[in-house]
Amino acid sequence: MSVISKTKSPRIRLVIAYDGAPFAGWQSQAGGDAVQDAIEKVLALITKDPIRLHGAGRTDSGVHALGQVAHFDAPAESRMRPADWQRALNGNLPSSIRILRAARAGNDFHARFSAKGKVYRYDLWTADVLPPHLSQRAWHMPRPLDAAALQAALQLFVGSHDFHAFTANRGTPPGDTVREIQKIRVTQSGPSLRLTFEGEGFLYKMVRMLTGAGIRVAQGRADIATLRELLANPRAGRWTNVAPADGLYLVRVRY
Repeated sequence: MSVISKTKSPRIRLVIAYDGAPFAGWQSQAGGDAVQDAIEKVLALITKDPIRLHGAGRTDSGVHALGQVAHFDAPAESRMRPADWQRALNGNLPSSIRILRAARAGNDFHARFSAKGKVYRYDLWTADVLPPHLSQRAWHMPRPLDAAALQAALQLFVGSHDFHAFTANRGTPPGDTVREIQKIRVTQSGPSLRLTFEGEGFLYKMVRMLTGAGIRVAQGRADIATLRELLANPRAGRWTNVAPADGLYLVRVRY
């Protein structure tokens, strides 16, 4: 059983849910309008000192989270328990951000570098009318979709591949673009269509590009052979159809 030295700052691990619509993504922005900024402002309010929050990964502007993970090092002299941090944060954060769980973590835990995988889901609504409560929370797709073609297209991406053709550029060329996807599930209940992606990690806008690719094939607007070619020769071209941020959720981070 590991023992955390009392001389070190207590490391607090958070599980966070947020509605991404009002925010410029997870990662801190110059304008202070990211989810990380909002939580760090409240931490500074509580401790009277700046506290750095470390997230498991970025989510883009408009993307939601059901189980983002982050950690911070509390002041060494703090006597606040994890439950105290949870109450204090939720009492001061906007209602669009909630701390679902707070727990003490070992000092070797890092929200990003300790992560072993992530689960994302993408929600679509295929009926003619999008219910208002799904606005900015699902991609409205009132067009015929071939479910078998969608499943076949998405299964191409399962396994270890170089996804260079299915990632966007953040301003600098991406480094290693090989990723392993363990599973992609397609489930449907009436007009609700859900795609679930489980993998060791995902590149910038990768899930949205894979979703866009699968949907284009399901609509008969792209050939599945094109996807095969981009996986076989990832630097010979780039997929450009990106699903909107509205329907994407970070479901959980695996450790």
